[in-house]
Amino acid sequence: MAVDWQKFVEVIQSHERFILTSHIRPDCDALGSVLGMMDILEQLGKDVIIVNGQSTPPNLAFIDPENRIKAIGVDVQLEDLQDRDIHMVLDTSAWAQLGAMGDVIKSMDIPLIVVDHHQGEDDLGATFFKDTTAEAAGKLVADAADALGVTWTSRMARPLFAAVATDTGWYRFGSAGAGTYQLAARLIEAGASPAEIYGQLYEQETLGRLRLRGTVLERVRVELDGRLAHTHILLSDFEETGAVASDTEDLVNLCLTIKGTDAAMILVEQTPDVYKVSFRSRCELDCSELARQFGGGGHKAAAGAGIEGSLEDSRNRLLDAMIAKLQ
Repeated sequence: MAVDWQKFVEVIQSHERFILTSHIRPDCDALGSVLGMMDILEQLGKDVIIVNGQSTPPNLAFIDPENRIKAIGVDVQLEDLQDRDIHMVLDTSAWAQLGAMGDVIKSMDIPLIVVDHHQGEDDLGATFFKDTTAEAAGKLVADAADALGVTWTSRMARPLFAAVATDTGWYRFGSAGAGTYQLAARLIEAGASPAEIYGQLYEQETLGRLRLRGTVLERVRVELDGRLAHTHILLSDFEETGAVASDTEDLVNLCLTIKGTDAAMILVEQTPDVYKVSFRSRCELDCSELARQFGGGGHKAAAGAGIEGSLEDSRNRLLDAMIAKLQ
């Protein structure tokens, strides 16, 4: 699905006061995309505020040194947004992923546009600018910069490099192609520092996250002669290890490092008997289709959903669905 960038430009040109929002439990693609878009719009003289449904996780705070990303109910209240004339959501098309900002969107009678690369979408009452072949929402923001004719600044390039690098597994996933590396080169030329970004992401581990990783690895189990690996995290693990919720990011990928593993799953307890589940695949298994069975969504190789029930019941239901698709 190609984005109609001319229509996007017309929408941007016809509005002045923007709210930018991405999903709860934000990752670098979510945060980098809103920050990159903010710089683009401010270059055009627009009045821009970023408001998410949750605060930025501490381990990703480096991406926003100016503290431009606000959280509804924490830094910004609904009454502070009444002068806005358009709302832009990036890196999600689902009500459930907007958290408290979903209620804000529903309460405000202003146009809503969505810039996203995920498969599937809810009825948000929005104008969608989507490309499900894009490797990251950050790629679409870079395309938007070109469509709008703005300068690629270091302020824009740094978060967008983090967005694209993380959503492509630091350029090792199948979604990364020649164009991805060309994009990375342009972002580096504009001022992004891969070494600095990598160091902030992967060389600032807390003792809590390291201990949580050990717990996750100890619990790994395999099915289908090793083709499917899975693990889980309980609420009690956070207190026992000293980890925080954001420390669970990407831990599911540890399962894919096992030789012979084609698919992986992790359950992370959010509240008692309510779990967030993340799916990963490097085979024919379509994670987005699997996630939609449980009310979620995502990409072919990576997707997520939520599920309620005991750990054993939830895990069995998920494994049955995965095994049925893998056999």
